[in-house]
Amino acid sequence: MKKEVSEKAKVIEAVLFDVDGVMTDGKIYCSENGETLKAFNAADGLGIKLLQDFEIMTGVISGRDSAALRYRLNELNIQHLYLGVEEKLNAFENFLEQTGLKPDVVAFIGDDLPDLPILTRCGLSIGPSNSSSEVLSRVDYVTVHPGGEGSIREVVEIILKAKGFWDSYIKDLC
Repeated sequence: MKKEVSEKAKVIEAVLFDVDGVMTDGKIYCSENGETLKAFNAADGLGIKLLQDFEIMTGVISGRDSAALRYRLNELNIQHLYLGVEEKLNAFENFLEQTGLKPDVVAFIGDDLPDLPILTRCGLSIGPSNSSSEVLSRVDYVTVHPGGEGSIREVVEIILKAKGFWDSYIKDLC
C-alpha cells in the first residue's frame, strides 16, 4: 500500500459507499413479481460495524433503491442514506453540508462512471478490483477483493490501521 493512502486514511471521519458493485457483486436478481434481491458479504457488514464502533460515520450513495437494500442498510445502522439518486455529486455535497465535514476527511468507495464525480473530490477514493477501467485509473487505492466479496472490509482495515486502532482492537479480542 502506498504511504499516501495511509496518510489519507489517517484523517478519515466518514466512509461512504456505492451499493451495486461495492456492497454487492453488482448482480441484480429480480423475481417474477418484480422484487429485487441482493447478496451482501457478512465480512463487509462487520467492517461497517467496526467503523461505527470507532465513531467513523458511514453512508450510502446509490442510484438504486429497493426494499432489500433498505432492509440491509437498516440492519447495519447506516444513518446517512441517499438512495435512488441520479446525481451522486449532489448527494455527496448534501452529506458534507449536513455533517459539516470537508471532502478531505471523507472516503468513498465506488466502482463505475456515476461514482467518478465523488471519487475525484473526496479525500480517499477507492475502487474495488472489478471496477470500470475509468475508475481504476483514477482512484487512490484499488482493493484486492472485488465488490461484494470483502472490498469494504479491506478498506476498513486500512483505515483503522492508519488511525492506530487496529492492533489494540485485536489485542482486546484475544
